[in-house]
Order: sequence, then C-alpha cells, then structure tokens
Amino acid sequence: MAQDMTEKELLKMELDQLKKEVKNERQMVSKTGKEIKEYVESMAGEDPLLKGVPEDKNPFKEKGGCTIS
Repeated sequence: MAQDMTEKELLKMELDQLKKEVKNERQMVSKTGKEIKEYVESMAGEDPLLKGVPEDKNPFKEKGGCTIS
C-alpha cells in the first residue's frame, strides 16, 4: 500500500500520525515500569506460561492416539 502512495501522501500520513502521538499523555518510565512489574508479579499465579495448563483444560492435548496393528 505504501509503495503506491506519493511522497506527499506519505508525508501527510506521517504528519497525521505524529499529531495523534503528541496528544498521548506521557509518564515517567520509573513510575510506569514499577507499576508494570507489580502487575506482572500479582498476576504470575494465573499465568499459564509460568504454572502450566491443566491436562483437562488443554485444548491442544491429543485426544487419542493412532495404533498400528
């Protein structure tokens, strides 16, 4: 899509994006980093990547095997 646009169109698109970004509220990394760390640590007990998925709730568990006789 971007290949089909003129340089003027690309610059306008970039300017529009920068106008949106400048409106975003900024916060210090020292504050948000601490909040993210606290959130991750509080949710660690529910994280399936850390504690694993119970076999009965695993949608990717093989339902049956193939036997060759």
